[in-house]
Amino acid sequence: MSEPVKTRRAEFHAPYGREIRMEDIAHESGMKLLRITIREGRRFTILDLDATTAATWAAHMQDFIDQKPPR
Repeated sequence: MSEPVKTRRAEFHAPYGREIRMEDIAHESGMKLLRITIREGRRFTILDLDATTAATWAAHMQDFIDQKPPR
């Protein structure tokens, strides 16, 4: 089994010295994920999201931006 193909999507800084990186991950099987890596000093949090989960997360983030109450 080969390694998935990773394509850098975005990298940016967040409050309190955090760094956020987003990558597209394409597996040989055809599965595609969005990998979000959050770096806090020496600690890393890595999330692999499918399109449905990413869409749900995006909707909640948009609600925050628009200052809507939680769903």
